[in-house]
Amino acid sequence: MDIINLILFLAIGALVGWLSGIIMKGRGFGLIGNIIVGILGSILGGLIFGFLGITTGGLLGAIIMATIGAVVLLYAISILKKA
Repeated sequence: MDIINLILFLAIGALVGWLSGIIMKGRGFGLIGNIIVGILGSILGGLIFGFLGITTGGLLGAIIMATIGAVVLLYAISILKKA
């Protein structure tokens, strides 16, 4: 992975974390928090979409998949916090 791919990966993670924060709580989590949520959401979204047999193409598909994964992640965390 070269430096351009790393920067793009972190930027998409921050974008996805920010989007999921807006969807779930109405605000973001700060730059580092957004990147972490975005990366974990990307992994979870990939697992969910792979399990369902759905493939995404291109940058927009990856952002949508990662956002859905991040929203599911934040929803699961909110349920665990209440328990």
